[in-house]
Amino acid sequence: MKVFIYSLIIAFSVFTCKNDKENYAVLGGEIINPNNDFVVILKSECVLDTVKLDSYNRFIYKINDLQPGFYTFRHGSEIQMVFLEPNDSIMFRLNTFDFDESLVYSGDGSKKNNYFINEFLQNEVIEKEIFQLCQLNPVDFENKINLIKANKIKELKEFINDNKSTNLFKEIAEANINYSYYTSKEIYPIINYSSTKRNIINDLPKGFYDYRKDVDYNNEGYQDYLSYNSFLRTNFNNLALEKHLHHSQDNHFNSKSICYNLDRLNLIDSLVTNHSIKNDLLYYFTMSFLNKNNDIENNDKLTKFFLSKSTNKKNNEIISNLTESINNLKPGEIFPNIDLVNNENSGLNFNDLIKKPTAIYFWSHNFYDHFKDSHYKVNELKEKYPEINFIAVNIDNDDVKTWKNSLNKNNFPLANEYRFKNPEESMHTLAIYPMTKVIIIDKNNIIVNSNSNMFSSNFEEQLLGLINK
Repeated sequence: MKVFIYSLIIAFSVFTCKNDKENYAVLGGEIINPNNDFVVILKSECVLDTVKLDSYNRFIYKINDLQPGFYTFRHGSEIQMVFLEPNDSIMFRLNTFDFDESLVYSGDGSKKNNYFINEFLQNEVIEKEIFQLCQLNPVDFENKINLIKANKIKELKEFINDNKSTNLFKEIAEANINYSYYTSKEIYPIINYSSTKRNIINDLPKGFYDYRKDVDYNNEGYQDYLSYNSFLRTNFNNLALEKHLHHSQDNHFNSKSICYNLDRLNLIDSLVTNHSIKNDLLYYFTMSFLNKNNDIENNDKLTKFFLSKSTNKKNNEIISNLTESINNLKPGEIFPNIDLVNNENSGLNFNDLIKKPTAIYFWSHNFYDHFKDSHYKVNELKEKYPEINFIAVNIDNDDVKTWKNSLNKNNFPLANEYRFKNPEESMHTLAIYPMTKVIIIDKNNIIVNSNSNMFSSNFEEQLLGLINK
């Protein structure tokens, strides 16, 4: 580690000797227990570069023409942000077994980043607390979250007093506190279970949402910030709920109803004028709906509306293809015959494997936690439901050695493990998004449910229904 820090200092010195006023920053890091041999660096979801790790799992990268603000680095399925300003020289160290909690920054600009990562970790704890607080009456709830916000503001003031801080840092830190506070208020009616949604909203104190009049729905400068995006999503969930209750007589709220989801997209279209922010929100909510819904008519309705409002050609193509694939996988249809590769690198097709009721699940090296959790879960389910065949399919375009090494390293048996022969084509055909998707088919190769989830509360009920079918 000391050798790396020394090398990093030398590298920083080489960079800075050229021109002290040059607009750049340097980012370096060491990754313990890496999932692959590279780190992806992004700005506003645009990939700047893919940087290879050296033999010691380390890297150094210089960002020229720096735009001050948050940058993203991604390793495997893990993702985190780093705040960079001109002439920052930051090194981080992390362990993939405990990604966020192990992340520590050092170097010029590290203190502000350690502030942000500590706030991020605190917010994860506070979010769980907020879900409990949401069961309080609205006045007590508001008093509790006002206290949380006041403590955060106090901590920020102490940090600024002890450390030299730029105006940009102060602006972003304050915005993070405010938008986290707003998000807590927006989720209250949705998370509170004390009464009907209509009564909960009607009982809110006057002025509970006064901050909404100052919200900027088109702040492109905040588009990279987690707190801003979280607020926008929860805000539109809540606004759509309020609008939905105005023209719906139902007291029971169903977040999967086509009416509610169209209300939400309509509100986004009416309140957001920035194309990038609008397209992201439309895509997020449409994708979420499609992956929870099996009603073809409603899929088509929402997709049609989405396509009429979205101006992002890539998103439009993805949603159109996903809708088509989901509609082709409706219950009662024959499961498509997909080409696979087994652990001996021999080709076969899916239909050859279907001899009894089957649950098909998927995994990727890019979602390492899900890879392990899904296999552990299936090991439990195999014991309880021996009548069902559980088939795992890796979706990556890796070689057989990489695939088998991952399974062997985690002591997962190779039986019933396969890869797609044509990953991109197969993922499109089976509409594999999200990664938690499980497809259930009967012994005759007929689809029973193309959009299940082994971690849902009713999954075992579905398996029992499959056995008794």
